[in-house]
Amino acid sequence: MAGTEKFVEADNAEAIITRIEHKSRKIESLLKQNKPVEALKTALEGSPPMTRDERCKSANWIVVHRALMAIKDVDGMFSSLDPEYYDILMKYLYRGLSTGDRPTCDQCLRIHEKLTERAGLGCILRSLADTVNAV
Repeated sequence: MAGTEKFVEADNAEAIITRIEHKSRKIESLLKQNKPVEALKTALEGSPPMTRDERCKSANWIVVHRALMAIKDVDGMFSSLDPEYYDILMKYLYRGLSTGDRPTCDQCLRIHEKLTERAGLGCILRSLADTVNAV
């Protein structure tokens, strides 16, 4: 999550959407193999897309949401998830909470509790303070 990277303009949004679609297919394959943590890692890699285009951000959220909702064992997830993913995961949890969808909010709150225990309050502060990498 380097803030020095340049944002992609809308004319390259189609290329980003294509990459997100490829990522989505890979995630579906991992979920069919019963590998939800690997699917979540894949969803979080390269996130958020370096663009201000809302279509890209929405498409990427859909992919991350699909992987988040497949997680059943939250404690087990953290035994396999590298700390490098914590801050971006927190950002997506807040995006999920903003939807108001009950199942999504319930899942996001379960993960948020465990993530805060593991990563501390700094993770929350970094995700809220980082306005450059909006998801």
